[in-house]
Amino acid sequence: MLVAGRAISRRTLLRGLGTAVALPLLDAMVPVLSRAATTPPCRMAFLYVPNGIMMDQWVPVAGRTAGVSALPAKLPSVLSVLDPHRQHVTVVGGLTQNGGRALGDGPGDHGRAGASYLTCVHPKKTNGRDLHAGISVDQIAARKLEGQTRYASLELSCEDGVQGGSCDNGYSCAYSNTISWRTASTPNPSEIRPRALFERLFGAADTETDPAKRARRAQYERSILDLVSSDARTLSSKLGGADKRKLEEYLYSIRDVEKRIQAAENSKAVQVPKGAVVPDASVPTELADHAHLMIDLMTLAFQTDATRVITLMLSLEQSPRAYPEIGIPEAHHGLTHHQGDRDKIDKVIRINRYHAEQFAYLLNKWKATPDGDGTLLDHVMVTYGSGLSDGNAHDHADLPLAIAGRACGKLRPGRHVRVPNETPMANLFLTMLDRMGVPVEQMGDSNGEFGYLSEL
Repeated sequence: MLVAGRAISRRTLLRGLGTAVALPLLDAMVPVLSRAATTPPCRMAFLYVPNGIMMDQWVPVAGRTAGVSALPAKLPSVLSVLDPHRQHVTVVGGLTQNGGRALGDGPGDHGRAGASYLTCVHPKKTNGRDLHAGISVDQIAARKLEGQTRYASLELSCEDGVQGGSCDNGYSCAYSNTISWRTASTPNPSEIRPRALFERLFGAADTETDPAKRARRAQYERSILDLVSSDARTLSSKLGGADKRKLEEYLYSIRDVEKRIQAAENSKAVQVPKGAVVPDASVPTELADHAHLMIDLMTLAFQTDATRVITLMLSLEQSPRAYPEIGIPEAHHGLTHHQGDRDKIDKVIRINRYHAEQFAYLLNKWKATPDGDGTLLDHVMVTYGSGLSDGNAHDHADLPLAIAGRACGKLRPGRHVRVPNETPMANLFLTMLDRMGVPVEQMGDSNGEFGYLSEL
């Protein structure tokens, strides 16, 4: 039995040759006498989908006035993907990102949609180096939490962007490639490679920087866990039954992700369209496989307290990506300009559902991941949405947004919230920051807190 003063350190690592593997929160990491008072940290994540969503297949109750209500028994097609998680999700309507509008700058709604989404600032129209947007909500939180975790934040994507030049009517591709901005002039690059992210979390430690050694390790496909097996056995021998099972499940999760990355790297070379970016070897060809790997790595990052802030773009604005795995060979962006064509609309709805299924996978994963006295979903708040509502009309008002998780008891999900039209998205972000213990008075075009969150 463990006694007070002899708990295992929260920063305990499993060490091996050039490798250090962090651990999830175990009961043995907290002295018995103070365990009941210990609460896991609150985390924040943002998932982004591009080109809008077919709103009549998202809005739970059309035309409803501002207020809070239960989600209806029957949800529209896209939103119905989240029905198994209705008690963990709140759907929010009425939010606007005014910074995404032209405001005298003419065309460029997609570039502005991505750049304004988390900054709530109208980006400067330029395709040069004089970028200017605003500090994004994730980075406001990351600055405050810096030093408490290995990484202040992680910025991830499932699609590589064009490097340099103009991507949308004079707006730099930098505006489309990320939703995270460290400063008003510094966008954070997004990592799309599962292997690179895996190695950041579990790869070579500071003492192992020799590229030749790392290449040999990859060639032999030796598991990271092989290198720390001795430490793992020693630690397991000191744990109680519940912690042993938690450690085994955690190590299994790491190995499972590792094997799936290796499978992607060992698969046959894929055919890519002329002029398209050739994907990294560890990037699966199908979105679901790629998204699941990134979500599983996000889970491990949160479990080990490697970071408390993550952004994930499932795809980029104006994405040329097609989805043959669901029977859609046409590019997503082109289909959203459907001009009422029923066939194109149906395909956009199927893509919207496919994207939402990845969010449902995340909720399943986090609901099943033990974390302290609950699950990871109990100790996180995660948003899912787009910087456009109607992709055909390039509308930046009444944006589709869902927020899930309980944020360590500070949110009560499971409802439909409708705020007055033209309510700034920044108001929601201000309140999320407050729930993270990062209170700020102003962000972007905010004009007050999001009052309904006090009831969520």
